[in-house]
Amino acid sequence: MTVPGAVFDCMVYLQAAARPGGPARACLGMAQQGRVVLCISASIRSEVEDVLTRPKIRQKFPSLTPGAVAVFLGDVDSVAKRVPDVPSVVLLPRDPKDEPYLNLALAVTAKYLVTWDRDLLDLMADNREGTKFRLRFPQLLILTPVAFLRKLAPLPSVPAETEDPGRKTNT
Repeated sequence: MTVPGAVFDCMVYLQAAARPGGPARACLGMAQQGRVVLCISASIRSEVEDVLTRPKIRQKFPSLTPGAVAVFLGDVDSVAKRVPDVPSVVLLPRDPKDEPYLNLALAVTAKYLVTWDRDLLDLMADNREGTKFRLRFPQLLILTPVAFLRKLAPLPSVPAETEDPGRKTNT
C-alpha cells in the first residue's frame, strides 16, 4: 500500500504552529507518523515562513516566538518532501493566491489538499464548478483539517473544529 500525498495550505501551517492542541497540528502529526507524505514547494515554504514571522501574526499569537517558529519550520522541513518545480496546471480566477497549493497537489498527484479556504473547498461542492473540477481531477480530495483527520483516522479523539472554517485570513 502506498502512502498518500498531502498538501497543506498556509493557514493550516499557521494554525499548526500557533495551536499545538488543534486539528491543524494533528494533521502535521499524520505526516510525522508516516500516514501521509506531506509535499511542499519552495514558494509555499517561503510564504509559511513569511506569515509566521509577521509582527501582526506574532502579536495575535504570542506563542510564535522566533525560537518556536524555528522549531516548527524545522519540523516541517524534516518531514515534508520538497518539490522543486511546480507547473501551473490550473488557474483559479476566483482566488489566484490559492493556485500554488492546487498546482502542487496536482503536480505530485496528492490525494489530499488540506485547507480552511472556502475558494478551494468549493471545488468539492455539488455545483457546476465543483463537478467540472472533480471530473477533471478525481484523485484529489480537498478537505478541512478535521475532515482530513477523520478520513485518515476515524477515531472519536479527533480534535474539535476550534477555528472558524469560513473565515479567510489574507496571507
